[in-house]
Amino acid sequence: MSNFIDLKDLSKDQLLDLISLSIKWKKNPSPKFMNDKQVVLIFEKPSLRTRVSFEIGINQLGGKSYILNDKEMQLGQRETIEDTARVLERYADLIVIRCFGHSQLTKFASISSIPVINALTDFSHPCQVVADLVTIKENFGNYESLKVAWFGDCNNVLQSWIEASALLNIKFYIACPKNISPDKKTLSWAQDRNKNIIVTQDAYEAARGANCIITDTWNSMGDTNPLSENNFMPYQVNDKIIKLAEENVIFMHCLPAYRNKEVTPEVIESANSVVFDEAENRLHAQKAIMHFCFN
Repeated sequence: MSNFIDLKDLSKDQLLDLISLSIKWKKNPSPKFMNDKQVVLIFEKPSLRTRVSFEIGINQLGGKSYILNDKEMQLGQRETIEDTARVLERYADLIVIRCFGHSQLTKFASISSIPVINALTDFSHPCQVVADLVTIKENFGNYESLKVAWFGDCNNVLQSWIEASALLNIKFYIACPKNISPDKKTLSWAQDRNKNIIVTQDAYEAARGANCIITDTWNSMGDTNPLSENNFMPYQVNDKIIKLAEENVIFMHCLPAYRNKEVTPEVIESANSVVFDEAENRLHAQKAIMHFCFN
């Protein structure tokens, strides 16, 4: 059994296998390899796509799910993380955690004798990026010749995208304001493996010739010191940005999206937008990730 905490913990082949299995099970029914499996989902943060895709995926695979939300528990609050992990491993076969503190998640995983999945922390969001990679594979068939460009905040989704780009050798541009930056340790780790991971303040440089353009909300859930939206306006994905990209460019956003902020309505509603395919792929990616954990 394996935990699924961050993409950098995987090999290139493991990540490619997750993508391939997601696509396979999107086209054909997945086997019910989770018959008699019990899954506890700890969700300190609100969720639509992550929660529903996991619950439906678990049901489709033959398992049963049990939700603990922020009103019922927060890791390390009422009792220690150690005690929580040791209790839940006696009941369940898999734990899915969506929480604020990444260190809480990793601590839980280090103690638990059953697999733990990172369904989002303030640091990373690997489940989302597996679904993103599935969406790109469906549209282009490969990653080797593509340019992917990220616009806006340096958040948890970007963290996982940097790790994926390093593993798959994707040409990846990050366009962000000068007063924010990706995690330095991760960026150094990634650029040692892939010299084509570029951070720039020039949105047009990032957009020029891009095959895939990605953005996210400018201030993430739980931000205690959000940056002014004025800092992000040069990184709004609009028609000017899209016109600099390749003609067959796809636009992605993990949702929820705030129109006329990080993206204009014209872009997110355009033929280039694959945001709802991307959202659907969360279901198939989650099932492949659970298979990885049990095998």
